[in-house]
Amino acid sequence: MTLERVKRFQKLMKAKEIDASVIRTLSSFTYFAGVRWLRPALLIPADGNPLAFIFKHEMKPFTESAFIKDVLPYGGVEDLMKGVSNTLRERGYRRVGLDSSIERDAYQLFFEMFRRLNPKIEIVDVHALIMELRMIKDAAEIECIRQASKITDAGMRAAINAIDVGVSELEIAAEATHTMMKMRSEHPHFYVNTGAYPRKHAEPRADAKVGKGDAVTITLAGDYKGYYSNETRTHMMEGASIEKLKALETLEQVYSMVKEKLKPGVALNSIESKIERTLKDRGYGDNYVQGFAHGVGLLVEEDPITTILVPHRRQIVKENMVLAAIHTPLAIPNVGAVKCEDTYLAKSDRVEQLTKFLCKA
Repeated sequence: MTLERVKRFQKLMKAKEIDASVIRTLSSFTYFAGVRWLRPALLIPADGNPLAFIFKHEMKPFTESAFIKDVLPYGGVEDLMKGVSNTLRERGYRRVGLDSSIERDAYQLFFEMFRRLNPKIEIVDVHALIMELRMIKDAAEIECIRQASKITDAGMRAAINAIDVGVSELEIAAEATHTMMKMRSEHPHFYVNTGAYPRKHAEPRADAKVGKGDAVTITLAGDYKGYYSNETRTHMMEGASIEKLKALETLEQVYSMVKEKLKPGVALNSIESKIERTLKDRGYGDNYVQGFAHGVGLLVEEDPITTILVPHRRQIVKENMVLAAIHTPLAIPNVGAVKCEDTYLAKSDRVEQLTKFLCKA
C-alpha cells in the first residue's frame, strides 16, 4: 500500500514538473514510509525509489519496520542537512517540493537553512498534493481507523464512568488515557470541559472539578498504528438546569440532521448552512462557530479542516473520506460546552458511523 502511495504522489509531482520532494512532517512521512518515526526526512524523487535519512543508531530498526530500504545515516542536524543538500545537487534536482505543514515539529529552521544552502533550487509547497492523496483512505488505513474507533469508544466509556461530583477533569482524562493506552493507543488526545464556562480547547485541568448539575463534555481521539478516530460526548449531571437540557436536545437534533445529510457528492458548506439556520431559529446563532467537520487520519484533524481553512468548507464529500462531525460545540456562558461528535467513513451512497458509544441522538 505504501509503495502505491509513493507512486501516486510521483505522478502528481510529474504533473507539476517537480523533480523531487523532501518530506519532514511526521504524518506525511508515516503515510509514505508506513512507519511512524520521529525527526524524519524522506526524499521522494519524481522517478525512482524514495530515500530515507535516518539517525545512524536507528538504521536497523527502521529498515526492519519500513518498506523503504534505501537509507542514508546521519549523526547531527548538520549531517542531515549536508546529506539532503548533497543528494539533491548530485542528482541535479532543480525544482524541489517541501511539505510546509506545521505539526509536532515545525522544522522552520531546517527550511530556512535549506533555502540558504540551496539558493539555485526552486522550492514548491507540496502540502496540498499530499493531502489530496491522504483525504481518500485505502483499505489498510480504514481498518486502522476502525480499530482506533473501538479504542476511542472504550476510552469514552471509561471517561463517562469516572464522572462524579468532585472529580477533576484531569482524573476523567486519566481514566480514558489509561484504558486507551492499554488497548495500544500510543498517542491519545483528550479534552474535558466541566462547569459553566466553555473553553474552546479544553485541555483537562486538575483544579476544574465536576459540580452538581454540570455539563461535562469529553473529546477523545484514540490511535491505532498511527491512525486516529475522534469522538465527543456531553454528559449532564443530575440536577442540570432546563436551559442546559434544552441546549443538549437542540444539539442532538442538529447532529441527527447532519448524519442524514452527510454523504458522498454533498458539499460540506451546504450542510453548514443548514446547521446555522437551524441553530439561529432555536436561538443559538451566537453560540456556534463555523466549521462542523474535519478529516481524520494520521492526524486527529487533517484536510478538510473547515474550522480553520474557509476554502475547505466547499469540499465535496468523496467515497472513502473519513470525517468527524459535529466538530464545533455550542459554547454557552452559564451552561458550558455542549457537543456530540463521531467519526464517519463515506461509502458509495452513505456514511458509516465508526465511533458508536451510545449517544441520545
